[in-house]
Amino acid sequence: MSKIKTNALLAEFIGSTLLCGVVVGSGIMAFNLSGGNIAVALIGNSIATAAILWVLVAILGPISGAHFNPAVTVAFYIDKKIKVQSAVFYIVLQVFGCILGTLLAHAMFDQALLQAATTARSGYHLLLSEWIATFALVFAIFGAVRYAPKSVPAVVALTILAGYWWTSSTSFANPAITIGRALTNTFTGINPSNLIGFILAQFFGAASAVILSNYIFIKAQK
Repeated sequence: MSKIKTNALLAEFIGSTLLCGVVVGSGIMAFNLSGGNIAVALIGNSIATAAILWVLVAILGPISGAHFNPAVTVAFYIDKKIKVQSAVFYIVLQVFGCILGTLLAHAMFDQALLQAATTARSGYHLLLSEWIATFALVFAIFGAVRYAPKSVPAVVALTILAGYWWTSSTSFANPAITIGRALTNTFTGINPSNLIGFILAQFFGAASAVILSNYIFIKAQK
């Protein structure tokens, strides 16, 4: 395995760890400080998530592409921008990184390291939201990569920030993050029984975005 490849894998692992750590940790902090006001807690959680996304994509994008998200990796694989071996390694490290991020967030807030979420997130409206949220994220990434590559960090961060507020699911849009959030019984948790539906919706949204992106963006250049 080449040095560049190793650097890319490490970047995906570290990026996923920090991303999920911020998602879960900022959720705990925001909920603790909000006095039970869910809207205020969501403001803090969404701003922190968007902020770290901007930073991570900016600094790690040149190394690994800054996927931090199995749905994004699968989208790039479908589009033949990443080989299957790299995609598999990326996804495994993204999942393990998000699990570690959740554990670190628990440790920082002096909570039990091992938890199981009890927050139910079920219903067609939430699955539709996850399909749309992931579609929007991948669609935005593909458009930015093609037409405005320097804006990719901002595009990713702002798409997720908006997704927190315009989707009923608050835009998980990431199977690895979804798994990490199933392991925390805090503000950002999701009951493990709801995992499969969310993850399938996310992958479907990513695949749909690849198809439409290639049609729209390639057509526009002809």
